[in-house]
Amino acid sequence: MSTQETNVFEERLDAELVKMQQCQEERAVKSCSLCEFYIGCETRRAYVQAVYDSMSKGETGGFEF
Repeated sequence: MSTQETNVFEERLDAELVKMQQCQEERAVKSCSLCEFYIGCETRRAYVQAVYDSMSKGETGGFEF
């Protein structure tokens, strides 16, 4: 996997992290689990998916640590 492909996953993760942190700020919570919209939240789902994709580099299955 090229560095450029790896950077795509890292950039997406960074972007989703910013969105999630902005949402937490707007709702005045320090954690998603404290938010009333925790279950079914699209912002949180997108962040979790970005974390998974970043760890697996787009491959299904194992992770690179």
